[in-house]
Amino acid sequence: MKLKEIYQQAVEIGIKADFRSEEAIKKLLAKQEEKYQKLKDDEKEEFDVETLTNPYSDTRILYGDGEREIKTILCGIDMEVGEVLLADRLKEKGKKIDLVLAHHPEGKALAALYDVMHLQEDILNLLGVPINVAEGILSSRISEVQRGLMPLNHNRAIDTAKTLDIPMACIHTPADNLVTKFLDDLFNERNPETVGDVVSIIKEIPEYKQAVKDKSGPAVVVGSKDKRAGKVFVDMTGGTGGSEDAYEKLAQAGVGTIVTMHIGEKHRKEAEKNHINVVIAGHIASDSLGMNLLLGRFTTQGVEIIPCSGLTRVERN
Repeated sequence: MKLKEIYQQAVEIGIKADFRSEEAIKKLLAKQEEKYQKLKDDEKEEFDVETLTNPYSDTRILYGDGEREIKTILCGIDMEVGEVLLADRLKEKGKKIDLVLAHHPEGKALAALYDVMHLQEDILNLLGVPINVAEGILSSRISEVQRGLMPLNHNRAIDTAKTLDIPMACIHTPADNLVTKFLDDLFNERNPETVGDVVSIIKEIPEYKQAVKDKSGPAVVVGSKDKRAGKVFVDMTGGTGGSEDAYEKLAQAGVGTIVTMHIGEKHRKEAEKNHINVVIAGHIASDSLGMNLLLGRFTTQGVEIIPCSGLTRVERN
């Protein structure tokens, strides 16, 4: 596969797994095109043209020619300077690495992570929260995340990849969309009665089964296993954690249990206050599941995956 094919297929797969309709996403991309066409020439030079075809600001080719042939990928959850050096070390030992692929964003994809959080507004709306309320809830949190990203040294790993001439990319929200859809479909099919049933279903999945052995498996952090689950909301996409103000609205929308990757203490207290059960499925196990669902597309096209940096590799048909 060519590097650009891996990137383009990841975006296409992410769109198909998105909670929003393809029509809604097409409308979003059309608005970007309209915005771009209205810019002056000097402003167009600053515009990220990838936003015209890719709705996920946290998914990018970070270094490398899109025409490069990719046969072997070193892939992990966090691919930073150490992992890029690992790729070079493997090359020294005779194992050719054509691409370093991260799940968590680096470089410009990390700097723009906040922008993908608008996805959470649409998810809240689909759950029954009025869109104006959803946008109001997320507004200050998105700004907070944007400010928090500003001081970071985003390009350390990419600069290392450039120096060693190793292509690098990251795929974040498309993989998160896949794990969200996978679990949402599973819970709709199995219809768990209790919070304990929710946990049991998660533990059947190989990535989480391994996480249990590694002491990082699913845990109930609000509520208890014998409580009834009610409506289960899988909250695993949209960049990073949203606003704690959302829990009151989620309770009003009928959500009984949230299954998520991780939760801050303020968010946990708000969930408890609003009587919403919370199951932490596990961050790295959830990321592994999402990436594995994506990587399977590439292995069927002859690409070899070498896992590292937290990726629990599971092949699926």
